[in-house]
Amino acid sequence: MPVTEPDIVGELQEREPSGYLLASVRGVGQVDLQPLIWTGLVILAALWSAGWEIGLFATLGTLVSTATAYALGVDRSNIVLGLQGYSGCLTGIALVISLGHHPATYVLAVTGAVLCTVLTATLTTLLGPYGLTALTAPFCLVSGVMVLGAPSFSRIWNGAPKQVSSPTSGETAISWDDLWHAFFTNVSQVFLVDEWYVGLIMLVGLALAGVRVVLFAAAGSVVSIVAAWALGAPTEQIREGIYGYNAVLVAIALGAVFLSGTVANGAYALFGAVASTGLTASLTSFFKPFGGHTFTWPFILTTWALMAAVPLLPRLRRSD
Repeated sequence: MPVTEPDIVGELQEREPSGYLLASVRGVGQVDLQPLIWTGLVILAALWSAGWEIGLFATLGTLVSTATAYALGVDRSNIVLGLQGYSGCLTGIALVISLGHHPATYVLAVTGAVLCTVLTATLTTLLGPYGLTALTAPFCLVSGVMVLGAPSFSRIWNGAPKQVSSPTSGETAISWDDLWHAFFTNVSQVFLVDEWYVGLIMLVGLALAGVRVVLFAAAGSVVSIVAAWALGAPTEQIREGIYGYNAVLVAIALGAVFLSGTVANGAYALFGAVASTGLTASLTSFFKPFGGHTFTWPFILTTWALMAAVPLLPRLRRSD
């Protein structure tokens, strides 16, 4: 995710191995497109509060992806901003949630993190001419393939995995308790966690990155709740953040990172958040017959589509 902070690059390049550790922490923050070290630390703390297994595999995936980038000679300015660690972070979490905690999961998490770094380079090369970035596509591709293939291997598969991002039919009436839970779990589900207090801690981390960042995260969460409810989505799925986490990412990406801070750009970002909410249900129905997972595909596809249109929309402006 192309967030740049030139003033920190030279500083971190001079410090090894502390530079590697700081780059890894930034990689956690870059899941939400934020390179600030304090944002990464707060989000990492939130993940450990969700459970030691989630915290451990998030940390492992980020460390391995970042180390792989160093080993393969990826541009240092890219590494130190955390741009090589975020897909590995999400892959580690997805694998331990889907496959359970056992030795084979560690092997897959390490392998997946390495593959994420390679795929990041591949997608950056392919998408560069169009002014697009890989976003979390390496995570979706690697985790999707690994989780889908796991039942074929008895040393990996421990039975039915926990459900990850899978909207279903159900009750559509919504209460105040459902609403405030959804507001926070929309943020935590970016990391595949459905605990409201984890989302609250993560919002604190996003606030440290700037008012604009946290406001668009909050706005994305709110509009996704309204859109999902208006479309008749099941209340339990709204409460768990299943329909909202992609909207949070889209709102941050378009409203606070890729586009400048104009009214038109803000409206465009919230439009994208609503679109990703509907796309979540569509992609889940697409993946369901063969056991695939939605993960962050709605965020990726929505952001790619809307950013690809920007050059032909004169009222919209990319960030400098």
